[in-house]
Amino acid sequence: MATSDADDVLDALAAAALEVRAGFAGRREKTDGQNASGDQQLHADLHADDVLQNFLGGLDAVGEYASEEAETVQDVGDGPLSVSVDPLDGSSNLTANNPTGTIVGVYDAPLPAPGTDLVAAAYVLYGPLTTMVVARDGDVTRYAVTEAGRENPECVDLPSDPTVYGFGGRTPEWPESFADYADDVEDDLKLRYGGAMVADVNQVLTYGGVFAYPGLRERPEGKLRAQFEAAPMAYIVECAGGASTDGSHSVLEIEPGDLHARTPVFLGNDELIQQAERALA
Repeated sequence: MATSDADDVLDALAAAALEVRAGFAGRREKTDGQNASGDQQLHADLHADDVLQNFLGGLDAVGEYASEEAETVQDVGDGPLSVSVDPLDGSSNLTANNPTGTIVGVYDAPLPAPGTDLVAAAYVLYGPLTTMVVARDGDVTRYAVTEAGRENPECVDLPSDPTVYGFGGRTPEWPESFADYADDVEDDLKLRYGGAMVADVNQVLTYGGVFAYPGLRERPEGKLRAQFEAAPMAYIVECAGGASTDGSHSVLEIEPGDLHARTPVFLGNDELIQQAERALA
């Protein structure tokens, strides 16, 4: 794989992001369908997926395109790279005009694949500003996304003094071990949870802390998908100096047996991730 191949994917993502965001107006209503994971789809989900497949799947460097919105991997060419895409993370936030995002993993292996096969990962945050965070070669960079592409690069390192936490799932559904961990974390950190993984992890990267969506009493596998959400975001956090776990080992080591396999996810400062592993052991 040439270095320029991954750059082509990231540049195409920045261009696609502007079209995805422009398509929010008039597409906040639910469709009659569900995605491959059983989630209710909005018209904005389908529009974002179409845009991203057009931009990313049309690249010479990309051979496979896999979307959270589709059942199977799409063969889009002969390129060496595979891309996994969560086209519109937290799309239900659109109803209340709250932040959403796009998550992309760039793999040099056929999908499904573990996070150890990632060569780059990125997310776009559609907040007051449209920003893009990219992890490559052990470094993380935040950009402003404009008509000119990726601009105003700044290095991202996870702050060593954690400040915030955000935990998903309804508290009555948390296992006792995780509830005890949450009680300990609440003593020292401030709650910041908005219902879009991209926005919540972005706060952790900005202020330090921990994001988690644990396994639940009736759903021990959790909610987030390893291929589309967990592994790419874990790659970004680990490249920024943080850590990840599914409760026992790095999220990057998960071998997804199915394209849409789910996993518990913990991302953030190393000491908080180690604390989580001890609590859940």
